[in-house]
Amino acid sequence: MCGICGIWEYGASEGRVELPLVERMRDELTHRGPDDKGSLIFDEGRGGLGFRRLSIIDLSRAGNQPMHGCTKDVWLVFNGEIYNHARLREGLEQRGHHYSSHTDSETILHLYEERGLDFVNELEGDYAIALWDARREQLVLARDRVGVKPLYFHTRGGRFIFASEIKSILRHPAVTPEIDEESLYHYLTFLTTPAPQTLFRDIQKLPAGHLLIIKRDGSVELKQYWDALPPEQAAENSAGRSEAEHSEEILRLLRDSISKRMMSDVPFGVFLSGGVDSSANVALMSELMSQPVRTYTVGFEDNDELNELDSARAVAERFATDHHEVIIGQRDMQQFLPELIFHQDEPLADPVCVPLYYVSKLARESGTIVVQVGEGADEIFAGYDWFRKYVRIYEQFWRRAEQLPVSLRHSLTTLAKPLLETSFNKRTAIELVRRLGADEALFWGGAIVFDEEFKRRVLSSELSQRVDGLSSYQAVENHLQHIAKARPEADFAARMSYLELKVRLPELLLMRVDKMTMATSVEARVPFLDHHLVEYAMGLPVDLKIRGANGKYILKRALEKVLPADLLYRPKRGFGAPIREWFRGDGGEALGAMIMNSSMRSRNLFDYTFVARLIDEHRQGKHDWSFHLWALLNVSLWYERWIEA
Repeated sequence: MCGICGIWEYGASEGRVELPLVERMRDELTHRGPDDKGSLIFDEGRGGLGFRRLSIIDLSRAGNQPMHGCTKDVWLVFNGEIYNHARLREGLEQRGHHYSSHTDSETILHLYEERGLDFVNELEGDYAIALWDARREQLVLARDRVGVKPLYFHTRGGRFIFASEIKSILRHPAVTPEIDEESLYHYLTFLTTPAPQTLFRDIQKLPAGHLLIIKRDGSVELKQYWDALPPEQAAENSAGRSEAEHSEEILRLLRDSISKRMMSDVPFGVFLSGGVDSSANVALMSELMSQPVRTYTVGFEDNDELNELDSARAVAERFATDHHEVIIGQRDMQQFLPELIFHQDEPLADPVCVPLYYVSKLARESGTIVVQVGEGADEIFAGYDWFRKYVRIYEQFWRRAEQLPVSLRHSLTTLAKPLLETSFNKRTAIELVRRLGADEALFWGGAIVFDEEFKRRVLSSELSQRVDGLSSYQAVENHLQHIAKARPEADFAARMSYLELKVRLPELLLMRVDKMTMATSVEARVPFLDHHLVEYAMGLPVDLKIRGANGKYILKRALEKVLPADLLYRPKRGFGAPIREWFRGDGGEALGAMIMNSSMRSRNLFDYTFVARLIDEHRQGKHDWSFHLWALLNVSLWYERWIEA
């Protein structure tokens, strides 16, 4: 993995980009690429490209970037890995393309030279790509299908700026950091900002599975090249296959994905929690290695409930791995907070960022540069408990209720609340009753924190007036409508997975992995999100994902050949962090003070009387507001670091 950045003054009549500016932007990304660096001025001085390298494939200088293809008409800076580059290279060389390195980067260039914008359809991997095409006078940006790697951009007044991280864009003197209030509104709900917005006004992120093409005349085209829809023939294919055949195919796809992601010229390993997904990574990787798999686990000194040390140790012993552990506590979290805010760029209010950083640091210090992680399995195979709850509510009640006129639904809300409270907490049940009466979808995502009514209580009256009429339903409605129209046969679980693949996975879960691993110069790979496996899982019916009280049914059946039953079928324990205890413990008062005394308070965006009440109720144990407080803490520290700095 690497860090990339660039500027194109497409509206300039003469050269305006200076190399020292490109280098300052580039070197803001040194943690993403400590091994080498490069820069280029192009388009007669109107553009510049910057690159920081983390050497993974072809460690020689021949792999450095910016890199050109067969001619100097096309230049590339690229962050990521192309897992099928060797196979693609064979065909390209047969068709006359000449290579000067053994990198996957060069394959991207030759493929673009041959196929133009269709090049991206041939790539299998995780990537953020920028290509300057002098002949067509266009800059092309691409983000991988699922969104493993980020790419941000700013455009205004004839100038286009892009980078792997927002902090690089902020090094440009023409960019002034300012908060985007609409994005803040959505952040409180989703713990992140849905693409294409970010919490910085006028800085956007490229959505997963999209191309962005900027031409000399200033026209900007956003083009989707991949969508996580269930394949059209999925229902027929599923009907024609037995459960055993599905299991075999899923195991084959996962084996292939893990094998591809072992492509590396540097040491690699696995982040091991001891759960199904990370254990599957270890088991299948160990089949392909003559040496022990390197495994890394993080635990908490102040919370045994969340510790998975024993489970991880059992897996490590079973597969004879080279196992490493790190134990962290509240003091480690508080010491890390300034770096957390720096590396996140915009708030990612998932407390897992903290243990992820420390386990990544452990891997790097142990000499491991590449790791495989288990993200994505729960989203595509319905592994979370809330999948089962939402599907049950939808099938038993909601599906029929949403067919009634809105005027009649109000009469059902009194009946609906007790039913909803059997599956969800009181706060969530109240919100779902509201959605029913407002003609809104049942499911908005797997990590909803401040719902619409609760959000209005935490916002100041002034901000509430400015965002009047705004709803976070608007951030998910188009996705839900699209799959309903494009794949009306898709069941409710598939629609939930589709929304997760559009919002929570690419902009929260995968960004926490990218930002925290790259903070320590480690590359993370995500085998469960290989697009072949995603497409297959999206076409499976709900009864192969949820069976009784269990999720991930067919995945677990597939893994019975490589993992023991007691591991596969024990109750699920999610990877978390003890923020409830952190806010209530000895350091909790200091965390609350960081929120209450933040310089963000001067902007009058929140009702701090209500915020103080949340802090007090949580510390007294009356309610668990830990995720709400973590979201407020993150955005408060973000504001101080980036807006008021």
